[in-house]
Amino acid sequence: MTNTASIPRHADDYMKLAISLARKSPPKPTNYCVGAVLVNTDSNEELATGYTLECEGNTHAEQCCFIKFAESTGTAEDRLYEQLPPTTALYTTMEPCNFRLSGNMSCVDRIIAARNIKTVYVGVREPEKFVGENQGRKKLEEHGIQSVHVPGFEEEILEIATAGHTKKDGQ
Repeated sequence: MTNTASIPRHADDYMKLAISLARKSPPKPTNYCVGAVLVNTDSNEELATGYTLECEGNTHAEQCCFIKFAESTGTAEDRLYEQLPPTTALYTTMEPCNFRLSGNMSCVDRIIAARNIKTVYVGVREPEKFVGENQGRKKLEEHGIQSVHVPGFEEEILEIATAGHTKKDGQ
């Protein structure tokens, strides 16, 4: 991930909001409880929020942000770039997925398709439990999107994210 020197002053506030959203995710052994916030960085306006399984179906937090933003603007989800400000950032408690076992579009591909998201701020890397090493950071950066770690929340985020998971061998 990109170094932490490029973290805006509001990053902690948005990460705390994302954490509070992640707490709303229903714990399941097959999902991480994640929260996400879409922000216009020019005005510091929250554009949409989301958490895992908030919307119908097997939805991820980032996907819920996109669904809710699309609904609020009357835009199709595959045309978000028409409404998202060119200075949009995404704050998410866990790095966006690059592969979905369900066959749904990955969150990384959704971010790229949205076009106007320039930076993704993440609290933790995705654990390798479900799909192995996440190559999403690399893919985002290949598309000109920065991935920036917001430090200091890792323990809390992982505790929330893995609620509902079976703990083995003291992990």
